[in-house]
Amino acid sequence: MKAVFFDMDGVLINSEIFYMNGMFAWLKEIGFKGTFEDVCTVIGTTMEKTYEMLYTMLEGKYSLEEIIEMNDTYFKEHPIDYKSIAKEGGLETFKALKDAGYKIAICSSSPLDNIKHVAEVCGFEPYLDFVVSGEQFVQSKPHPEIYLHAAEVLNVTPEECVVVEDSEFGIQAGISAGMIVLALEDKRLPNNQAKATQIINSLSEVQELVEKYSKKC
Repeated sequence: MKAVFFDMDGVLINSEIFYMNGMFAWLKEIGFKGTFEDVCTVIGTTMEKTYEMLYTMLEGKYSLEEIIEMNDTYFKEHPIDYKSIAKEGGLETFKALKDAGYKIAICSSSPLDNIKHVAEVCGFEPYLDFVVSGEQFVQSKPHPEIYLHAAEVLNVTPEECVVVEDSEFGIQAGISAGMIVLALEDKRLPNNQAKATQIINSLSEVQELVEKYSKKC
């Protein structure tokens, strides 16, 4: 193994539960009759795809423009402090992997500006070799393009890469790319992680498992 690729939301920061609770709250305010689990189906998608899915959930009662405005308004009124929700063990894991000679990238479906902001405020930036957003591609997760592109940029083969994900879409993207996929479990969210190579409970497990899979190659 030569490189480790991290998803961001739900992996490096506890943002998924924040976003899903918030989205469910404003949807209920406008009469949404679905469940929290229904809303969670957007996890791992780009914002464009999320809005399209919300439009369908709302049965076309609101335009895409109205949905975007309502979502933006809610989260402007309820801002998130990324540093306070950084996952435990993230910085230590990045430092250990970098000291061991691994290349590190964040490959997230979030907007690139948001990824860079989170990397800066949470202290991840000095350890990163590459940062990429799913919005830079025609096809986002579960398509493997984002991970294959990261491997190409960092001059490693898919077989030399480990992906750390949480969502079903992200896990499928890593598996389809031909990479080892570690799924970080969060029991608060209904993520289907069955296709992952291995499910983990914390980021502190990543380095040891990367080393283990390296020895198997």
